[in-house]
Amino acid sequence: MDRPAIYSDAPAKGWRTWSFLVPIIGLLLIVVSTILPDFALENLGLTDARGNPIGLAGFMAVLLGPFAALLATILAWVLLVERRPLSTIGLSGAGVGRFLGGHVTGLIMVCATVAAIWAAGGFAVGDYAPAFRSPEALGAAALLLAGFAFQASVEEIVFRGWMLSALMRRFGPILSILLTSLVFTLLHFNLRQPLLASLLPIPFSIFACCWSLRARNVWGVMGWHAGWNWLLAVGFGVQVTGLDAHLPALIVQLTPKGSEYLTGGSDGPEGSAACIIVLAAGTLLVLLWPKRSRVATPPGAS
Repeated sequence: MDRPAIYSDAPAKGWRTWSFLVPIIGLLLIVVSTILPDFALENLGLTDARGNPIGLAGFMAVLLGPFAALLATILAWVLLVERRPLSTIGLSGAGVGRFLGGHVTGLIMVCATVAAIWAAGGFAVGDYAPAFRSPEALGAAALLLAGFAFQASVEEIVFRGWMLSALMRRFGPILSILLTSLVFTLLHFNLRQPLLASLLPIPFSIFACCWSLRARNVWGVMGWHAGWNWLLAVGFGVQVTGLDAHLPALIVQLTPKGSEYLTGGSDGPEGSAACIIVLAAGTLLVLLWPKRSRVATPPGAS
């Protein structure tokens, strides 16, 4: 028996993906849609053999190329195969305000994570706002702002939009969140990462799932994910998900020191214990935020 829709009651007119096949179909759609763009970027000299971007052009290409292909694929699946409106994957109502509110929340949570690591002695403080002495660095940061907004939004549409809504049709919230988070973690897994960095996608996805379910849209988590990634990349001279933008910091230049469990090691603050604590606290706040109506939103989602 179908459960009530989580985002919109609009009916699907095509094939409704069997819930137990959703993780498998999701993996296939992601792999098939991104394998050719990834191959093309390496052959064009925009990424190295490990898929790491080379220069600003490579970074922007990584954020735009594969994710444009993924967005086109998932929208084609929703609109042409399942034949359901975009409101059913959380893209309903006016989204600009919710996106911006989420973006600010992402910036705040990144600052909280970095501040916690610094307070515990995990960062040596260097130059303040060196990016503002370089017009090229500011221009690069602006480009990455747009690039991360696109990349993060696509991930949220795929996982917290399509996948979570498809799973929730038959499964309860706990199992749906768990399956979505496991697939999200699998696609971000890297054997070269520290242990905590490998586990980070789980609390990251749980937080995003809880927010989108509570808000009944994905606009807020799209903005949050975008703000989170962007400020980690350009704000402090640290890495974001193991990638280095090689730009002077917008806020303060920080140098990691101490244990990988404290600093996140080569994966940046996302691989730290502080990051998991911040995400866990954020999830608790979302769950405790009082519901006002069917469209109630958590902090920062308005």
